[in-house]
Amino acid sequence: MDIEIKKISTTEFRKMGINNWPIWEKEVSAFDWNYDEVEQFYLLQGKVKIKTDEKEYEVLPGDFVTCPKGLDCNWEIEEYVKKHYHFIAE
Repeated sequence: MDIEIKKISTTEFRKMGINNWPIWEKEVSAFDWNYDEVEQFYLLQGKVKIKTDEKEYEVLPGDFVTCPKGLDCNWEIEEYVKKHYHFIAE
């Protein structure tokens, strides 16, 4: 299972209504996570490494990330994180 990380334009950001999504904040830490729904998020601040069995992803401010349903991973928050997020029920 792959995580998708991409840059989006200001137009896409506005069109998706990301500013209206909830905000999640977390201090430097590490934890395991399982996604029971698809999550999309836009990292406003911080630095995160998301590790799966197959790959390691680095997420930086300005990245738009999609984590697939069923993903098992480990989050390593290296710098205080602030992100807009939402879940997509399938």
